[in-house]
Amino acid sequence: MQAGPSADRRREVPIGRRNNALRVVALAFGVGAALLGFEHGYFETLQGDVPTNGVLISAIGPPCQQATAWHACEPAFTLLPSFLVSGLLAMAIAVVVMVWAAAVAPRRHGGAALLVFVIALFLVGGGFVTLLIGVVGVVAATQIDAPLTWWQAHLRGGLAGALVRLWPWLLIAYVAWAVASWLIGAAFGELMLRLTPAVSAVTPLVLILILVSAIAHDAQRRRPAG
Repeated sequence: MQAGPSADRRREVPIGRRNNALRVVALAFGVGAALLGFEHGYFETLQGDVPTNGVLISAIGPPCQQATAWHACEPAFTLLPSFLVSGLLAMAIAVVVMVWAAAVAPRRHGGAALLVFVIALFLVGGGFVTLLIGVVGVVAATQIDAPLTWWQAHLRGGLAGALVRLWPWLLIAYVAWAVASWLIGAAFGELMLRLTPAVSAVTPLVLILILVSAIAHDAQRRRPAG
């Protein structure tokens, strides 16, 4: 019995036709969001089974002070009434996000499910930056099997070349900075405190540029020769 059209649409796109740069972005930002959410959850559990007293919380509790800590004590949002419960659920969901981003997101509808998990992580105290990074990873995951025809038609010339040359170096630089910022913050807290406003303003633009550079790379690879 022959498979119908609906069965054909359910077939996975061959690995060789996938957008590999977007797959790397989905993996890097999905896992990065999971690690950051887990870290938020860990610090929340350290505050114990005490009331959150509202939906806006600081993942790192006293003696941390938002005004003097370069990371502002890791602000977060939670719908749960207890730091302990928020932290435990954040760590549990973070593990799900990590596994999903690493193993399942490339499959059909995997990106949509990843979005649900990322939002759930945010709602239980995973942090605001976690949501930002996670959403970029979700967008990349939804485009892993996309033909990118619009991008092929509109990304041409010098702009396309410049974006392609940014891949993967901008992603590498961002990941290196994300790790180094904690080391710099531990050693030079005052310096990081002064840099944080500028870094916070630039970060969304950098994340978008990483995503678009990955799209440009994959669109160029898909473009027919000639």
